Amino acid sequence: MDHVIIKNLMVRGVIGISDHERRERQDIVVNVDMSADLQVAGESDNIEDCVNYRTVSKEIIKHVETRGRFTVEALAADIAAICLAHDAVQKVKVRIEKPGAVRFSESVGVEIIRKKVSG
Repeated sequence: MDHVIIKNLMVRGVIGISDHERRERQDIVVNVDMSADLQVAGESDNIEDCVNYRTVSKEIIKHVETRGRFTVEALAADIAAICLAHDAVQKVKVRIEKPGAVRFSESVGVEIIRKKVSG
């Protein structure tokens, strides 16, 4: 399987359970690794055959900026669903990090892997 990667997408949004986290937007770092068969896209050189990372990035940014979540786990699940909604994407790894959320750490976060459900 081939991969389309969005690395260190910086977004500001509401994430967390404390009062100040619910009041103030904070930095959220999003990393996405989407598994898809890119052979046709590589041969055709046609954007219609690609997983358009710009489109996916815009969808992620809009979601993070407008949907306040309490947990990084829920936000990661949301982003995985956004990615898997694209036809070519079969599997996705999503990493969400909150820089400076824990004293003495660069960041904290979660990483999840989700697969498209065969139906």
